[in-house]
Amino acid sequence: MTTKPQKTESIAAALLSRAHEPDEASRIFTEKVQQRPLFLRPNSPPPSNARDARRKARQAQEKLKKSKKVLSATERRQRGLYKIPREGQKYALFEPLHRLWLGYIREILGNEVYTGGEGAAAKLASADFHGAGVEVVRSGCVSRVGIKGIVVKDSRFAFEIITRKNALKLVPKEGTVFRFEVPVVVPKKEWEVEETTRKESTMVFEVHGESFQFRSADRASRKFRAHFSKKL
Repeated sequence: MTTKPQKTESIAAALLSRAHEPDEASRIFTEKVQQRPLFLRPNSPPPSNARDARRKARQAQEKLKKSKKVLSATERRQRGLYKIPREGQKYALFEPLHRLWLGYIREILGNEVYTGGEGAAAKLASADFHGAGVEVVRSGCVSRVGIKGIVVKDSRFAFEIITRKNALKLVPKEGTVFRFEVPVVVPKKEWEVEETTRKESTMVFEVHGESFQFRSADRASRKFRAHFSKKL
């Protein structure tokens, strides 16, 4: 006499029967377990070329990482990207940059180049001084007073200045007062001369270095407010 094997209930159906009514458990088991679709996709690439494909994909990924790599600040300093080479430390090389800066600062100041005032001071505080003609008029270090030249690097805490003697000087901003001069043409209504002649004047302004110890890119978007300085 043979006995038929008893049909065993699946674990999923047993668990569902504990949590739901029989009809609801049967519906969930049918829809979510028995009739659940299984999506298949062909192997890509074929098994015979899988190793070559993985190697090419790895090489492409490494190439992409190298192309997107950005040097850190430490790496840039180690490679000397911030340093001016010895053969480039010549005053004559930066004179065209100084002429460009004069046009740039006149455009920023507009009519205030003749009148000055708080509006001009705010614009000067946010300006870029690369290429500016500068002179140190006051400093906590007496030996720095009198340094005059063109600003070749406007960093956060210091100016690098190239003098007419082709000497590169590093002048900290803290405790130092810098003087800048901007030649301007006086409007005709303020003087009486022949039309063929032009009268030029010079706008002179002094900047306390410790008041704008920011990078030039940060100063452009920063709002400066007038405040009392104990050192004035």
